[in-house]
Amino acid sequence: MSFLAKLFGGSPQVVPTHLDTWESFSEHVLKSELPVIVDVWSTSCAPCRQLAPVLTRVATKYDGRIRVAELTTDAEPRLLMELNVRATPTILVFHRGKEMGRMAGFRPESWFDEMIEAEFPLTDASS
Repeated sequence: MSFLAKLFGGSPQVVPTHLDTWESFSEHVLKSELPVIVDVWSTSCAPCRQLAPVLTRVATKYDGRIRVAELTTDAEPRLLMELNVRATPTILVFHRGKEMGRMAGFRPESWFDEMIEAEFPLTDASS
């Protein structure tokens, strides 16, 4: 454990990557080697604000295994149109540049744990 982690109590948190343009979405989601959970949210949405700390914990817990990104409704309109998001929060799951699924509404941390373990289990490197 690093000196700062000892001093401030624990590992640093991993925050979701902020996306706001088609270019940033392409770079961090479509070209990602890791699976990506994208949270589409709005500042005026109470469930979105409730979901934010959950996704920070998920990003921290699965750092190096899953990438978490966030996209606000203030992002580039073309990007929001292409994703066809109709409600917030909407969770999009991408892997190898393809959308694998989506879910609207708040989900607890346990939902993310179960989804990640089911869809992206750790594999034994020796097999």
